[in-house]
Amino acid sequence: MKKSLLVLILISGIILSLSAQKTKDVLYLKNGSKIYGKLLEASDIQYKLKANDGSIFIYPTNEVDKFANENLAFEGRKTTGLGFAFEAGFLLGAQNSEYDAPFSFNFLGNYTNGTKNIFGFGSGVEFIGQTFMPVFVEYKRLFSDKKTSPFVFVRTGKLLHLSGEENNNDYYYPQYDYSKSYNGGFSMTLGTGISWIRNDNETYLSFAYRNAYYSYTQLNYNNQTATYKNTLNRLEVKYGFRF
Repeated sequence: MKKSLLVLILISGIILSLSAQKTKDVLYLKNGSKIYGKLLEASDIQYKLKANDGSIFIYPTNEVDKFANENLAFEGRKTTGLGFAFEAGFLLGAQNSEYDAPFSFNFLGNYTNGTKNIFGFGSGVEFIGQTFMPVFVEYKRLFSDKKTSPFVFVRTGKLLHLSGEENNNDYYYPQYDYSKSYNGGFSMTLGTGISWIRNDNETYLSFAYRNAYYSYTQLNYNNQTATYKNTLNRLEVKYGFRF
């Protein structure tokens, strides 16, 4: 659990740094024009600015009213095209659950169609006692094309176990310490959330019902092989960044 928390803090820090508000240098000219770009030089004689297309503009100081560094204006959500997303969070359950708060991290490739429809394919890593890799497809529907919008989404896919056999350390007696061979299983998520656009990037917070299962095969004390199935029913809470 401690390792999962450290991973979450690290990933959240990366996501927050990526989603930081973008700014751009602006020259306000005395003739009323505004020139956007990256300031290269500011002196008593002139201002030198580099535009997005690589062009260099030089203006004498007496033509410049002021210089500012401003947040970029919202120009609308993406109407169509490819995107990529990172998200991290926990799968919260009852206090008497076997694992209090399994950690989950996902990355997704997605395609936006008509602004409000987003289709995605994703994977990642989840620590549910054992380490699993989810593989899933997703459909997300935004309710608005405004800067802030609620949404609903559905995911379906499978969990794949990432490590080999594990010893069963739940027993007090060494003679019952038989190894377990894990297998993943079906996974489904139904949820809602809210999305915020910052310039051309999006951050979002989601809440969902998560149902998944995995199984393990074990040689018991009677020298017989038995298969056991574990079902996961959790509240999934995640913070994400999409660009």
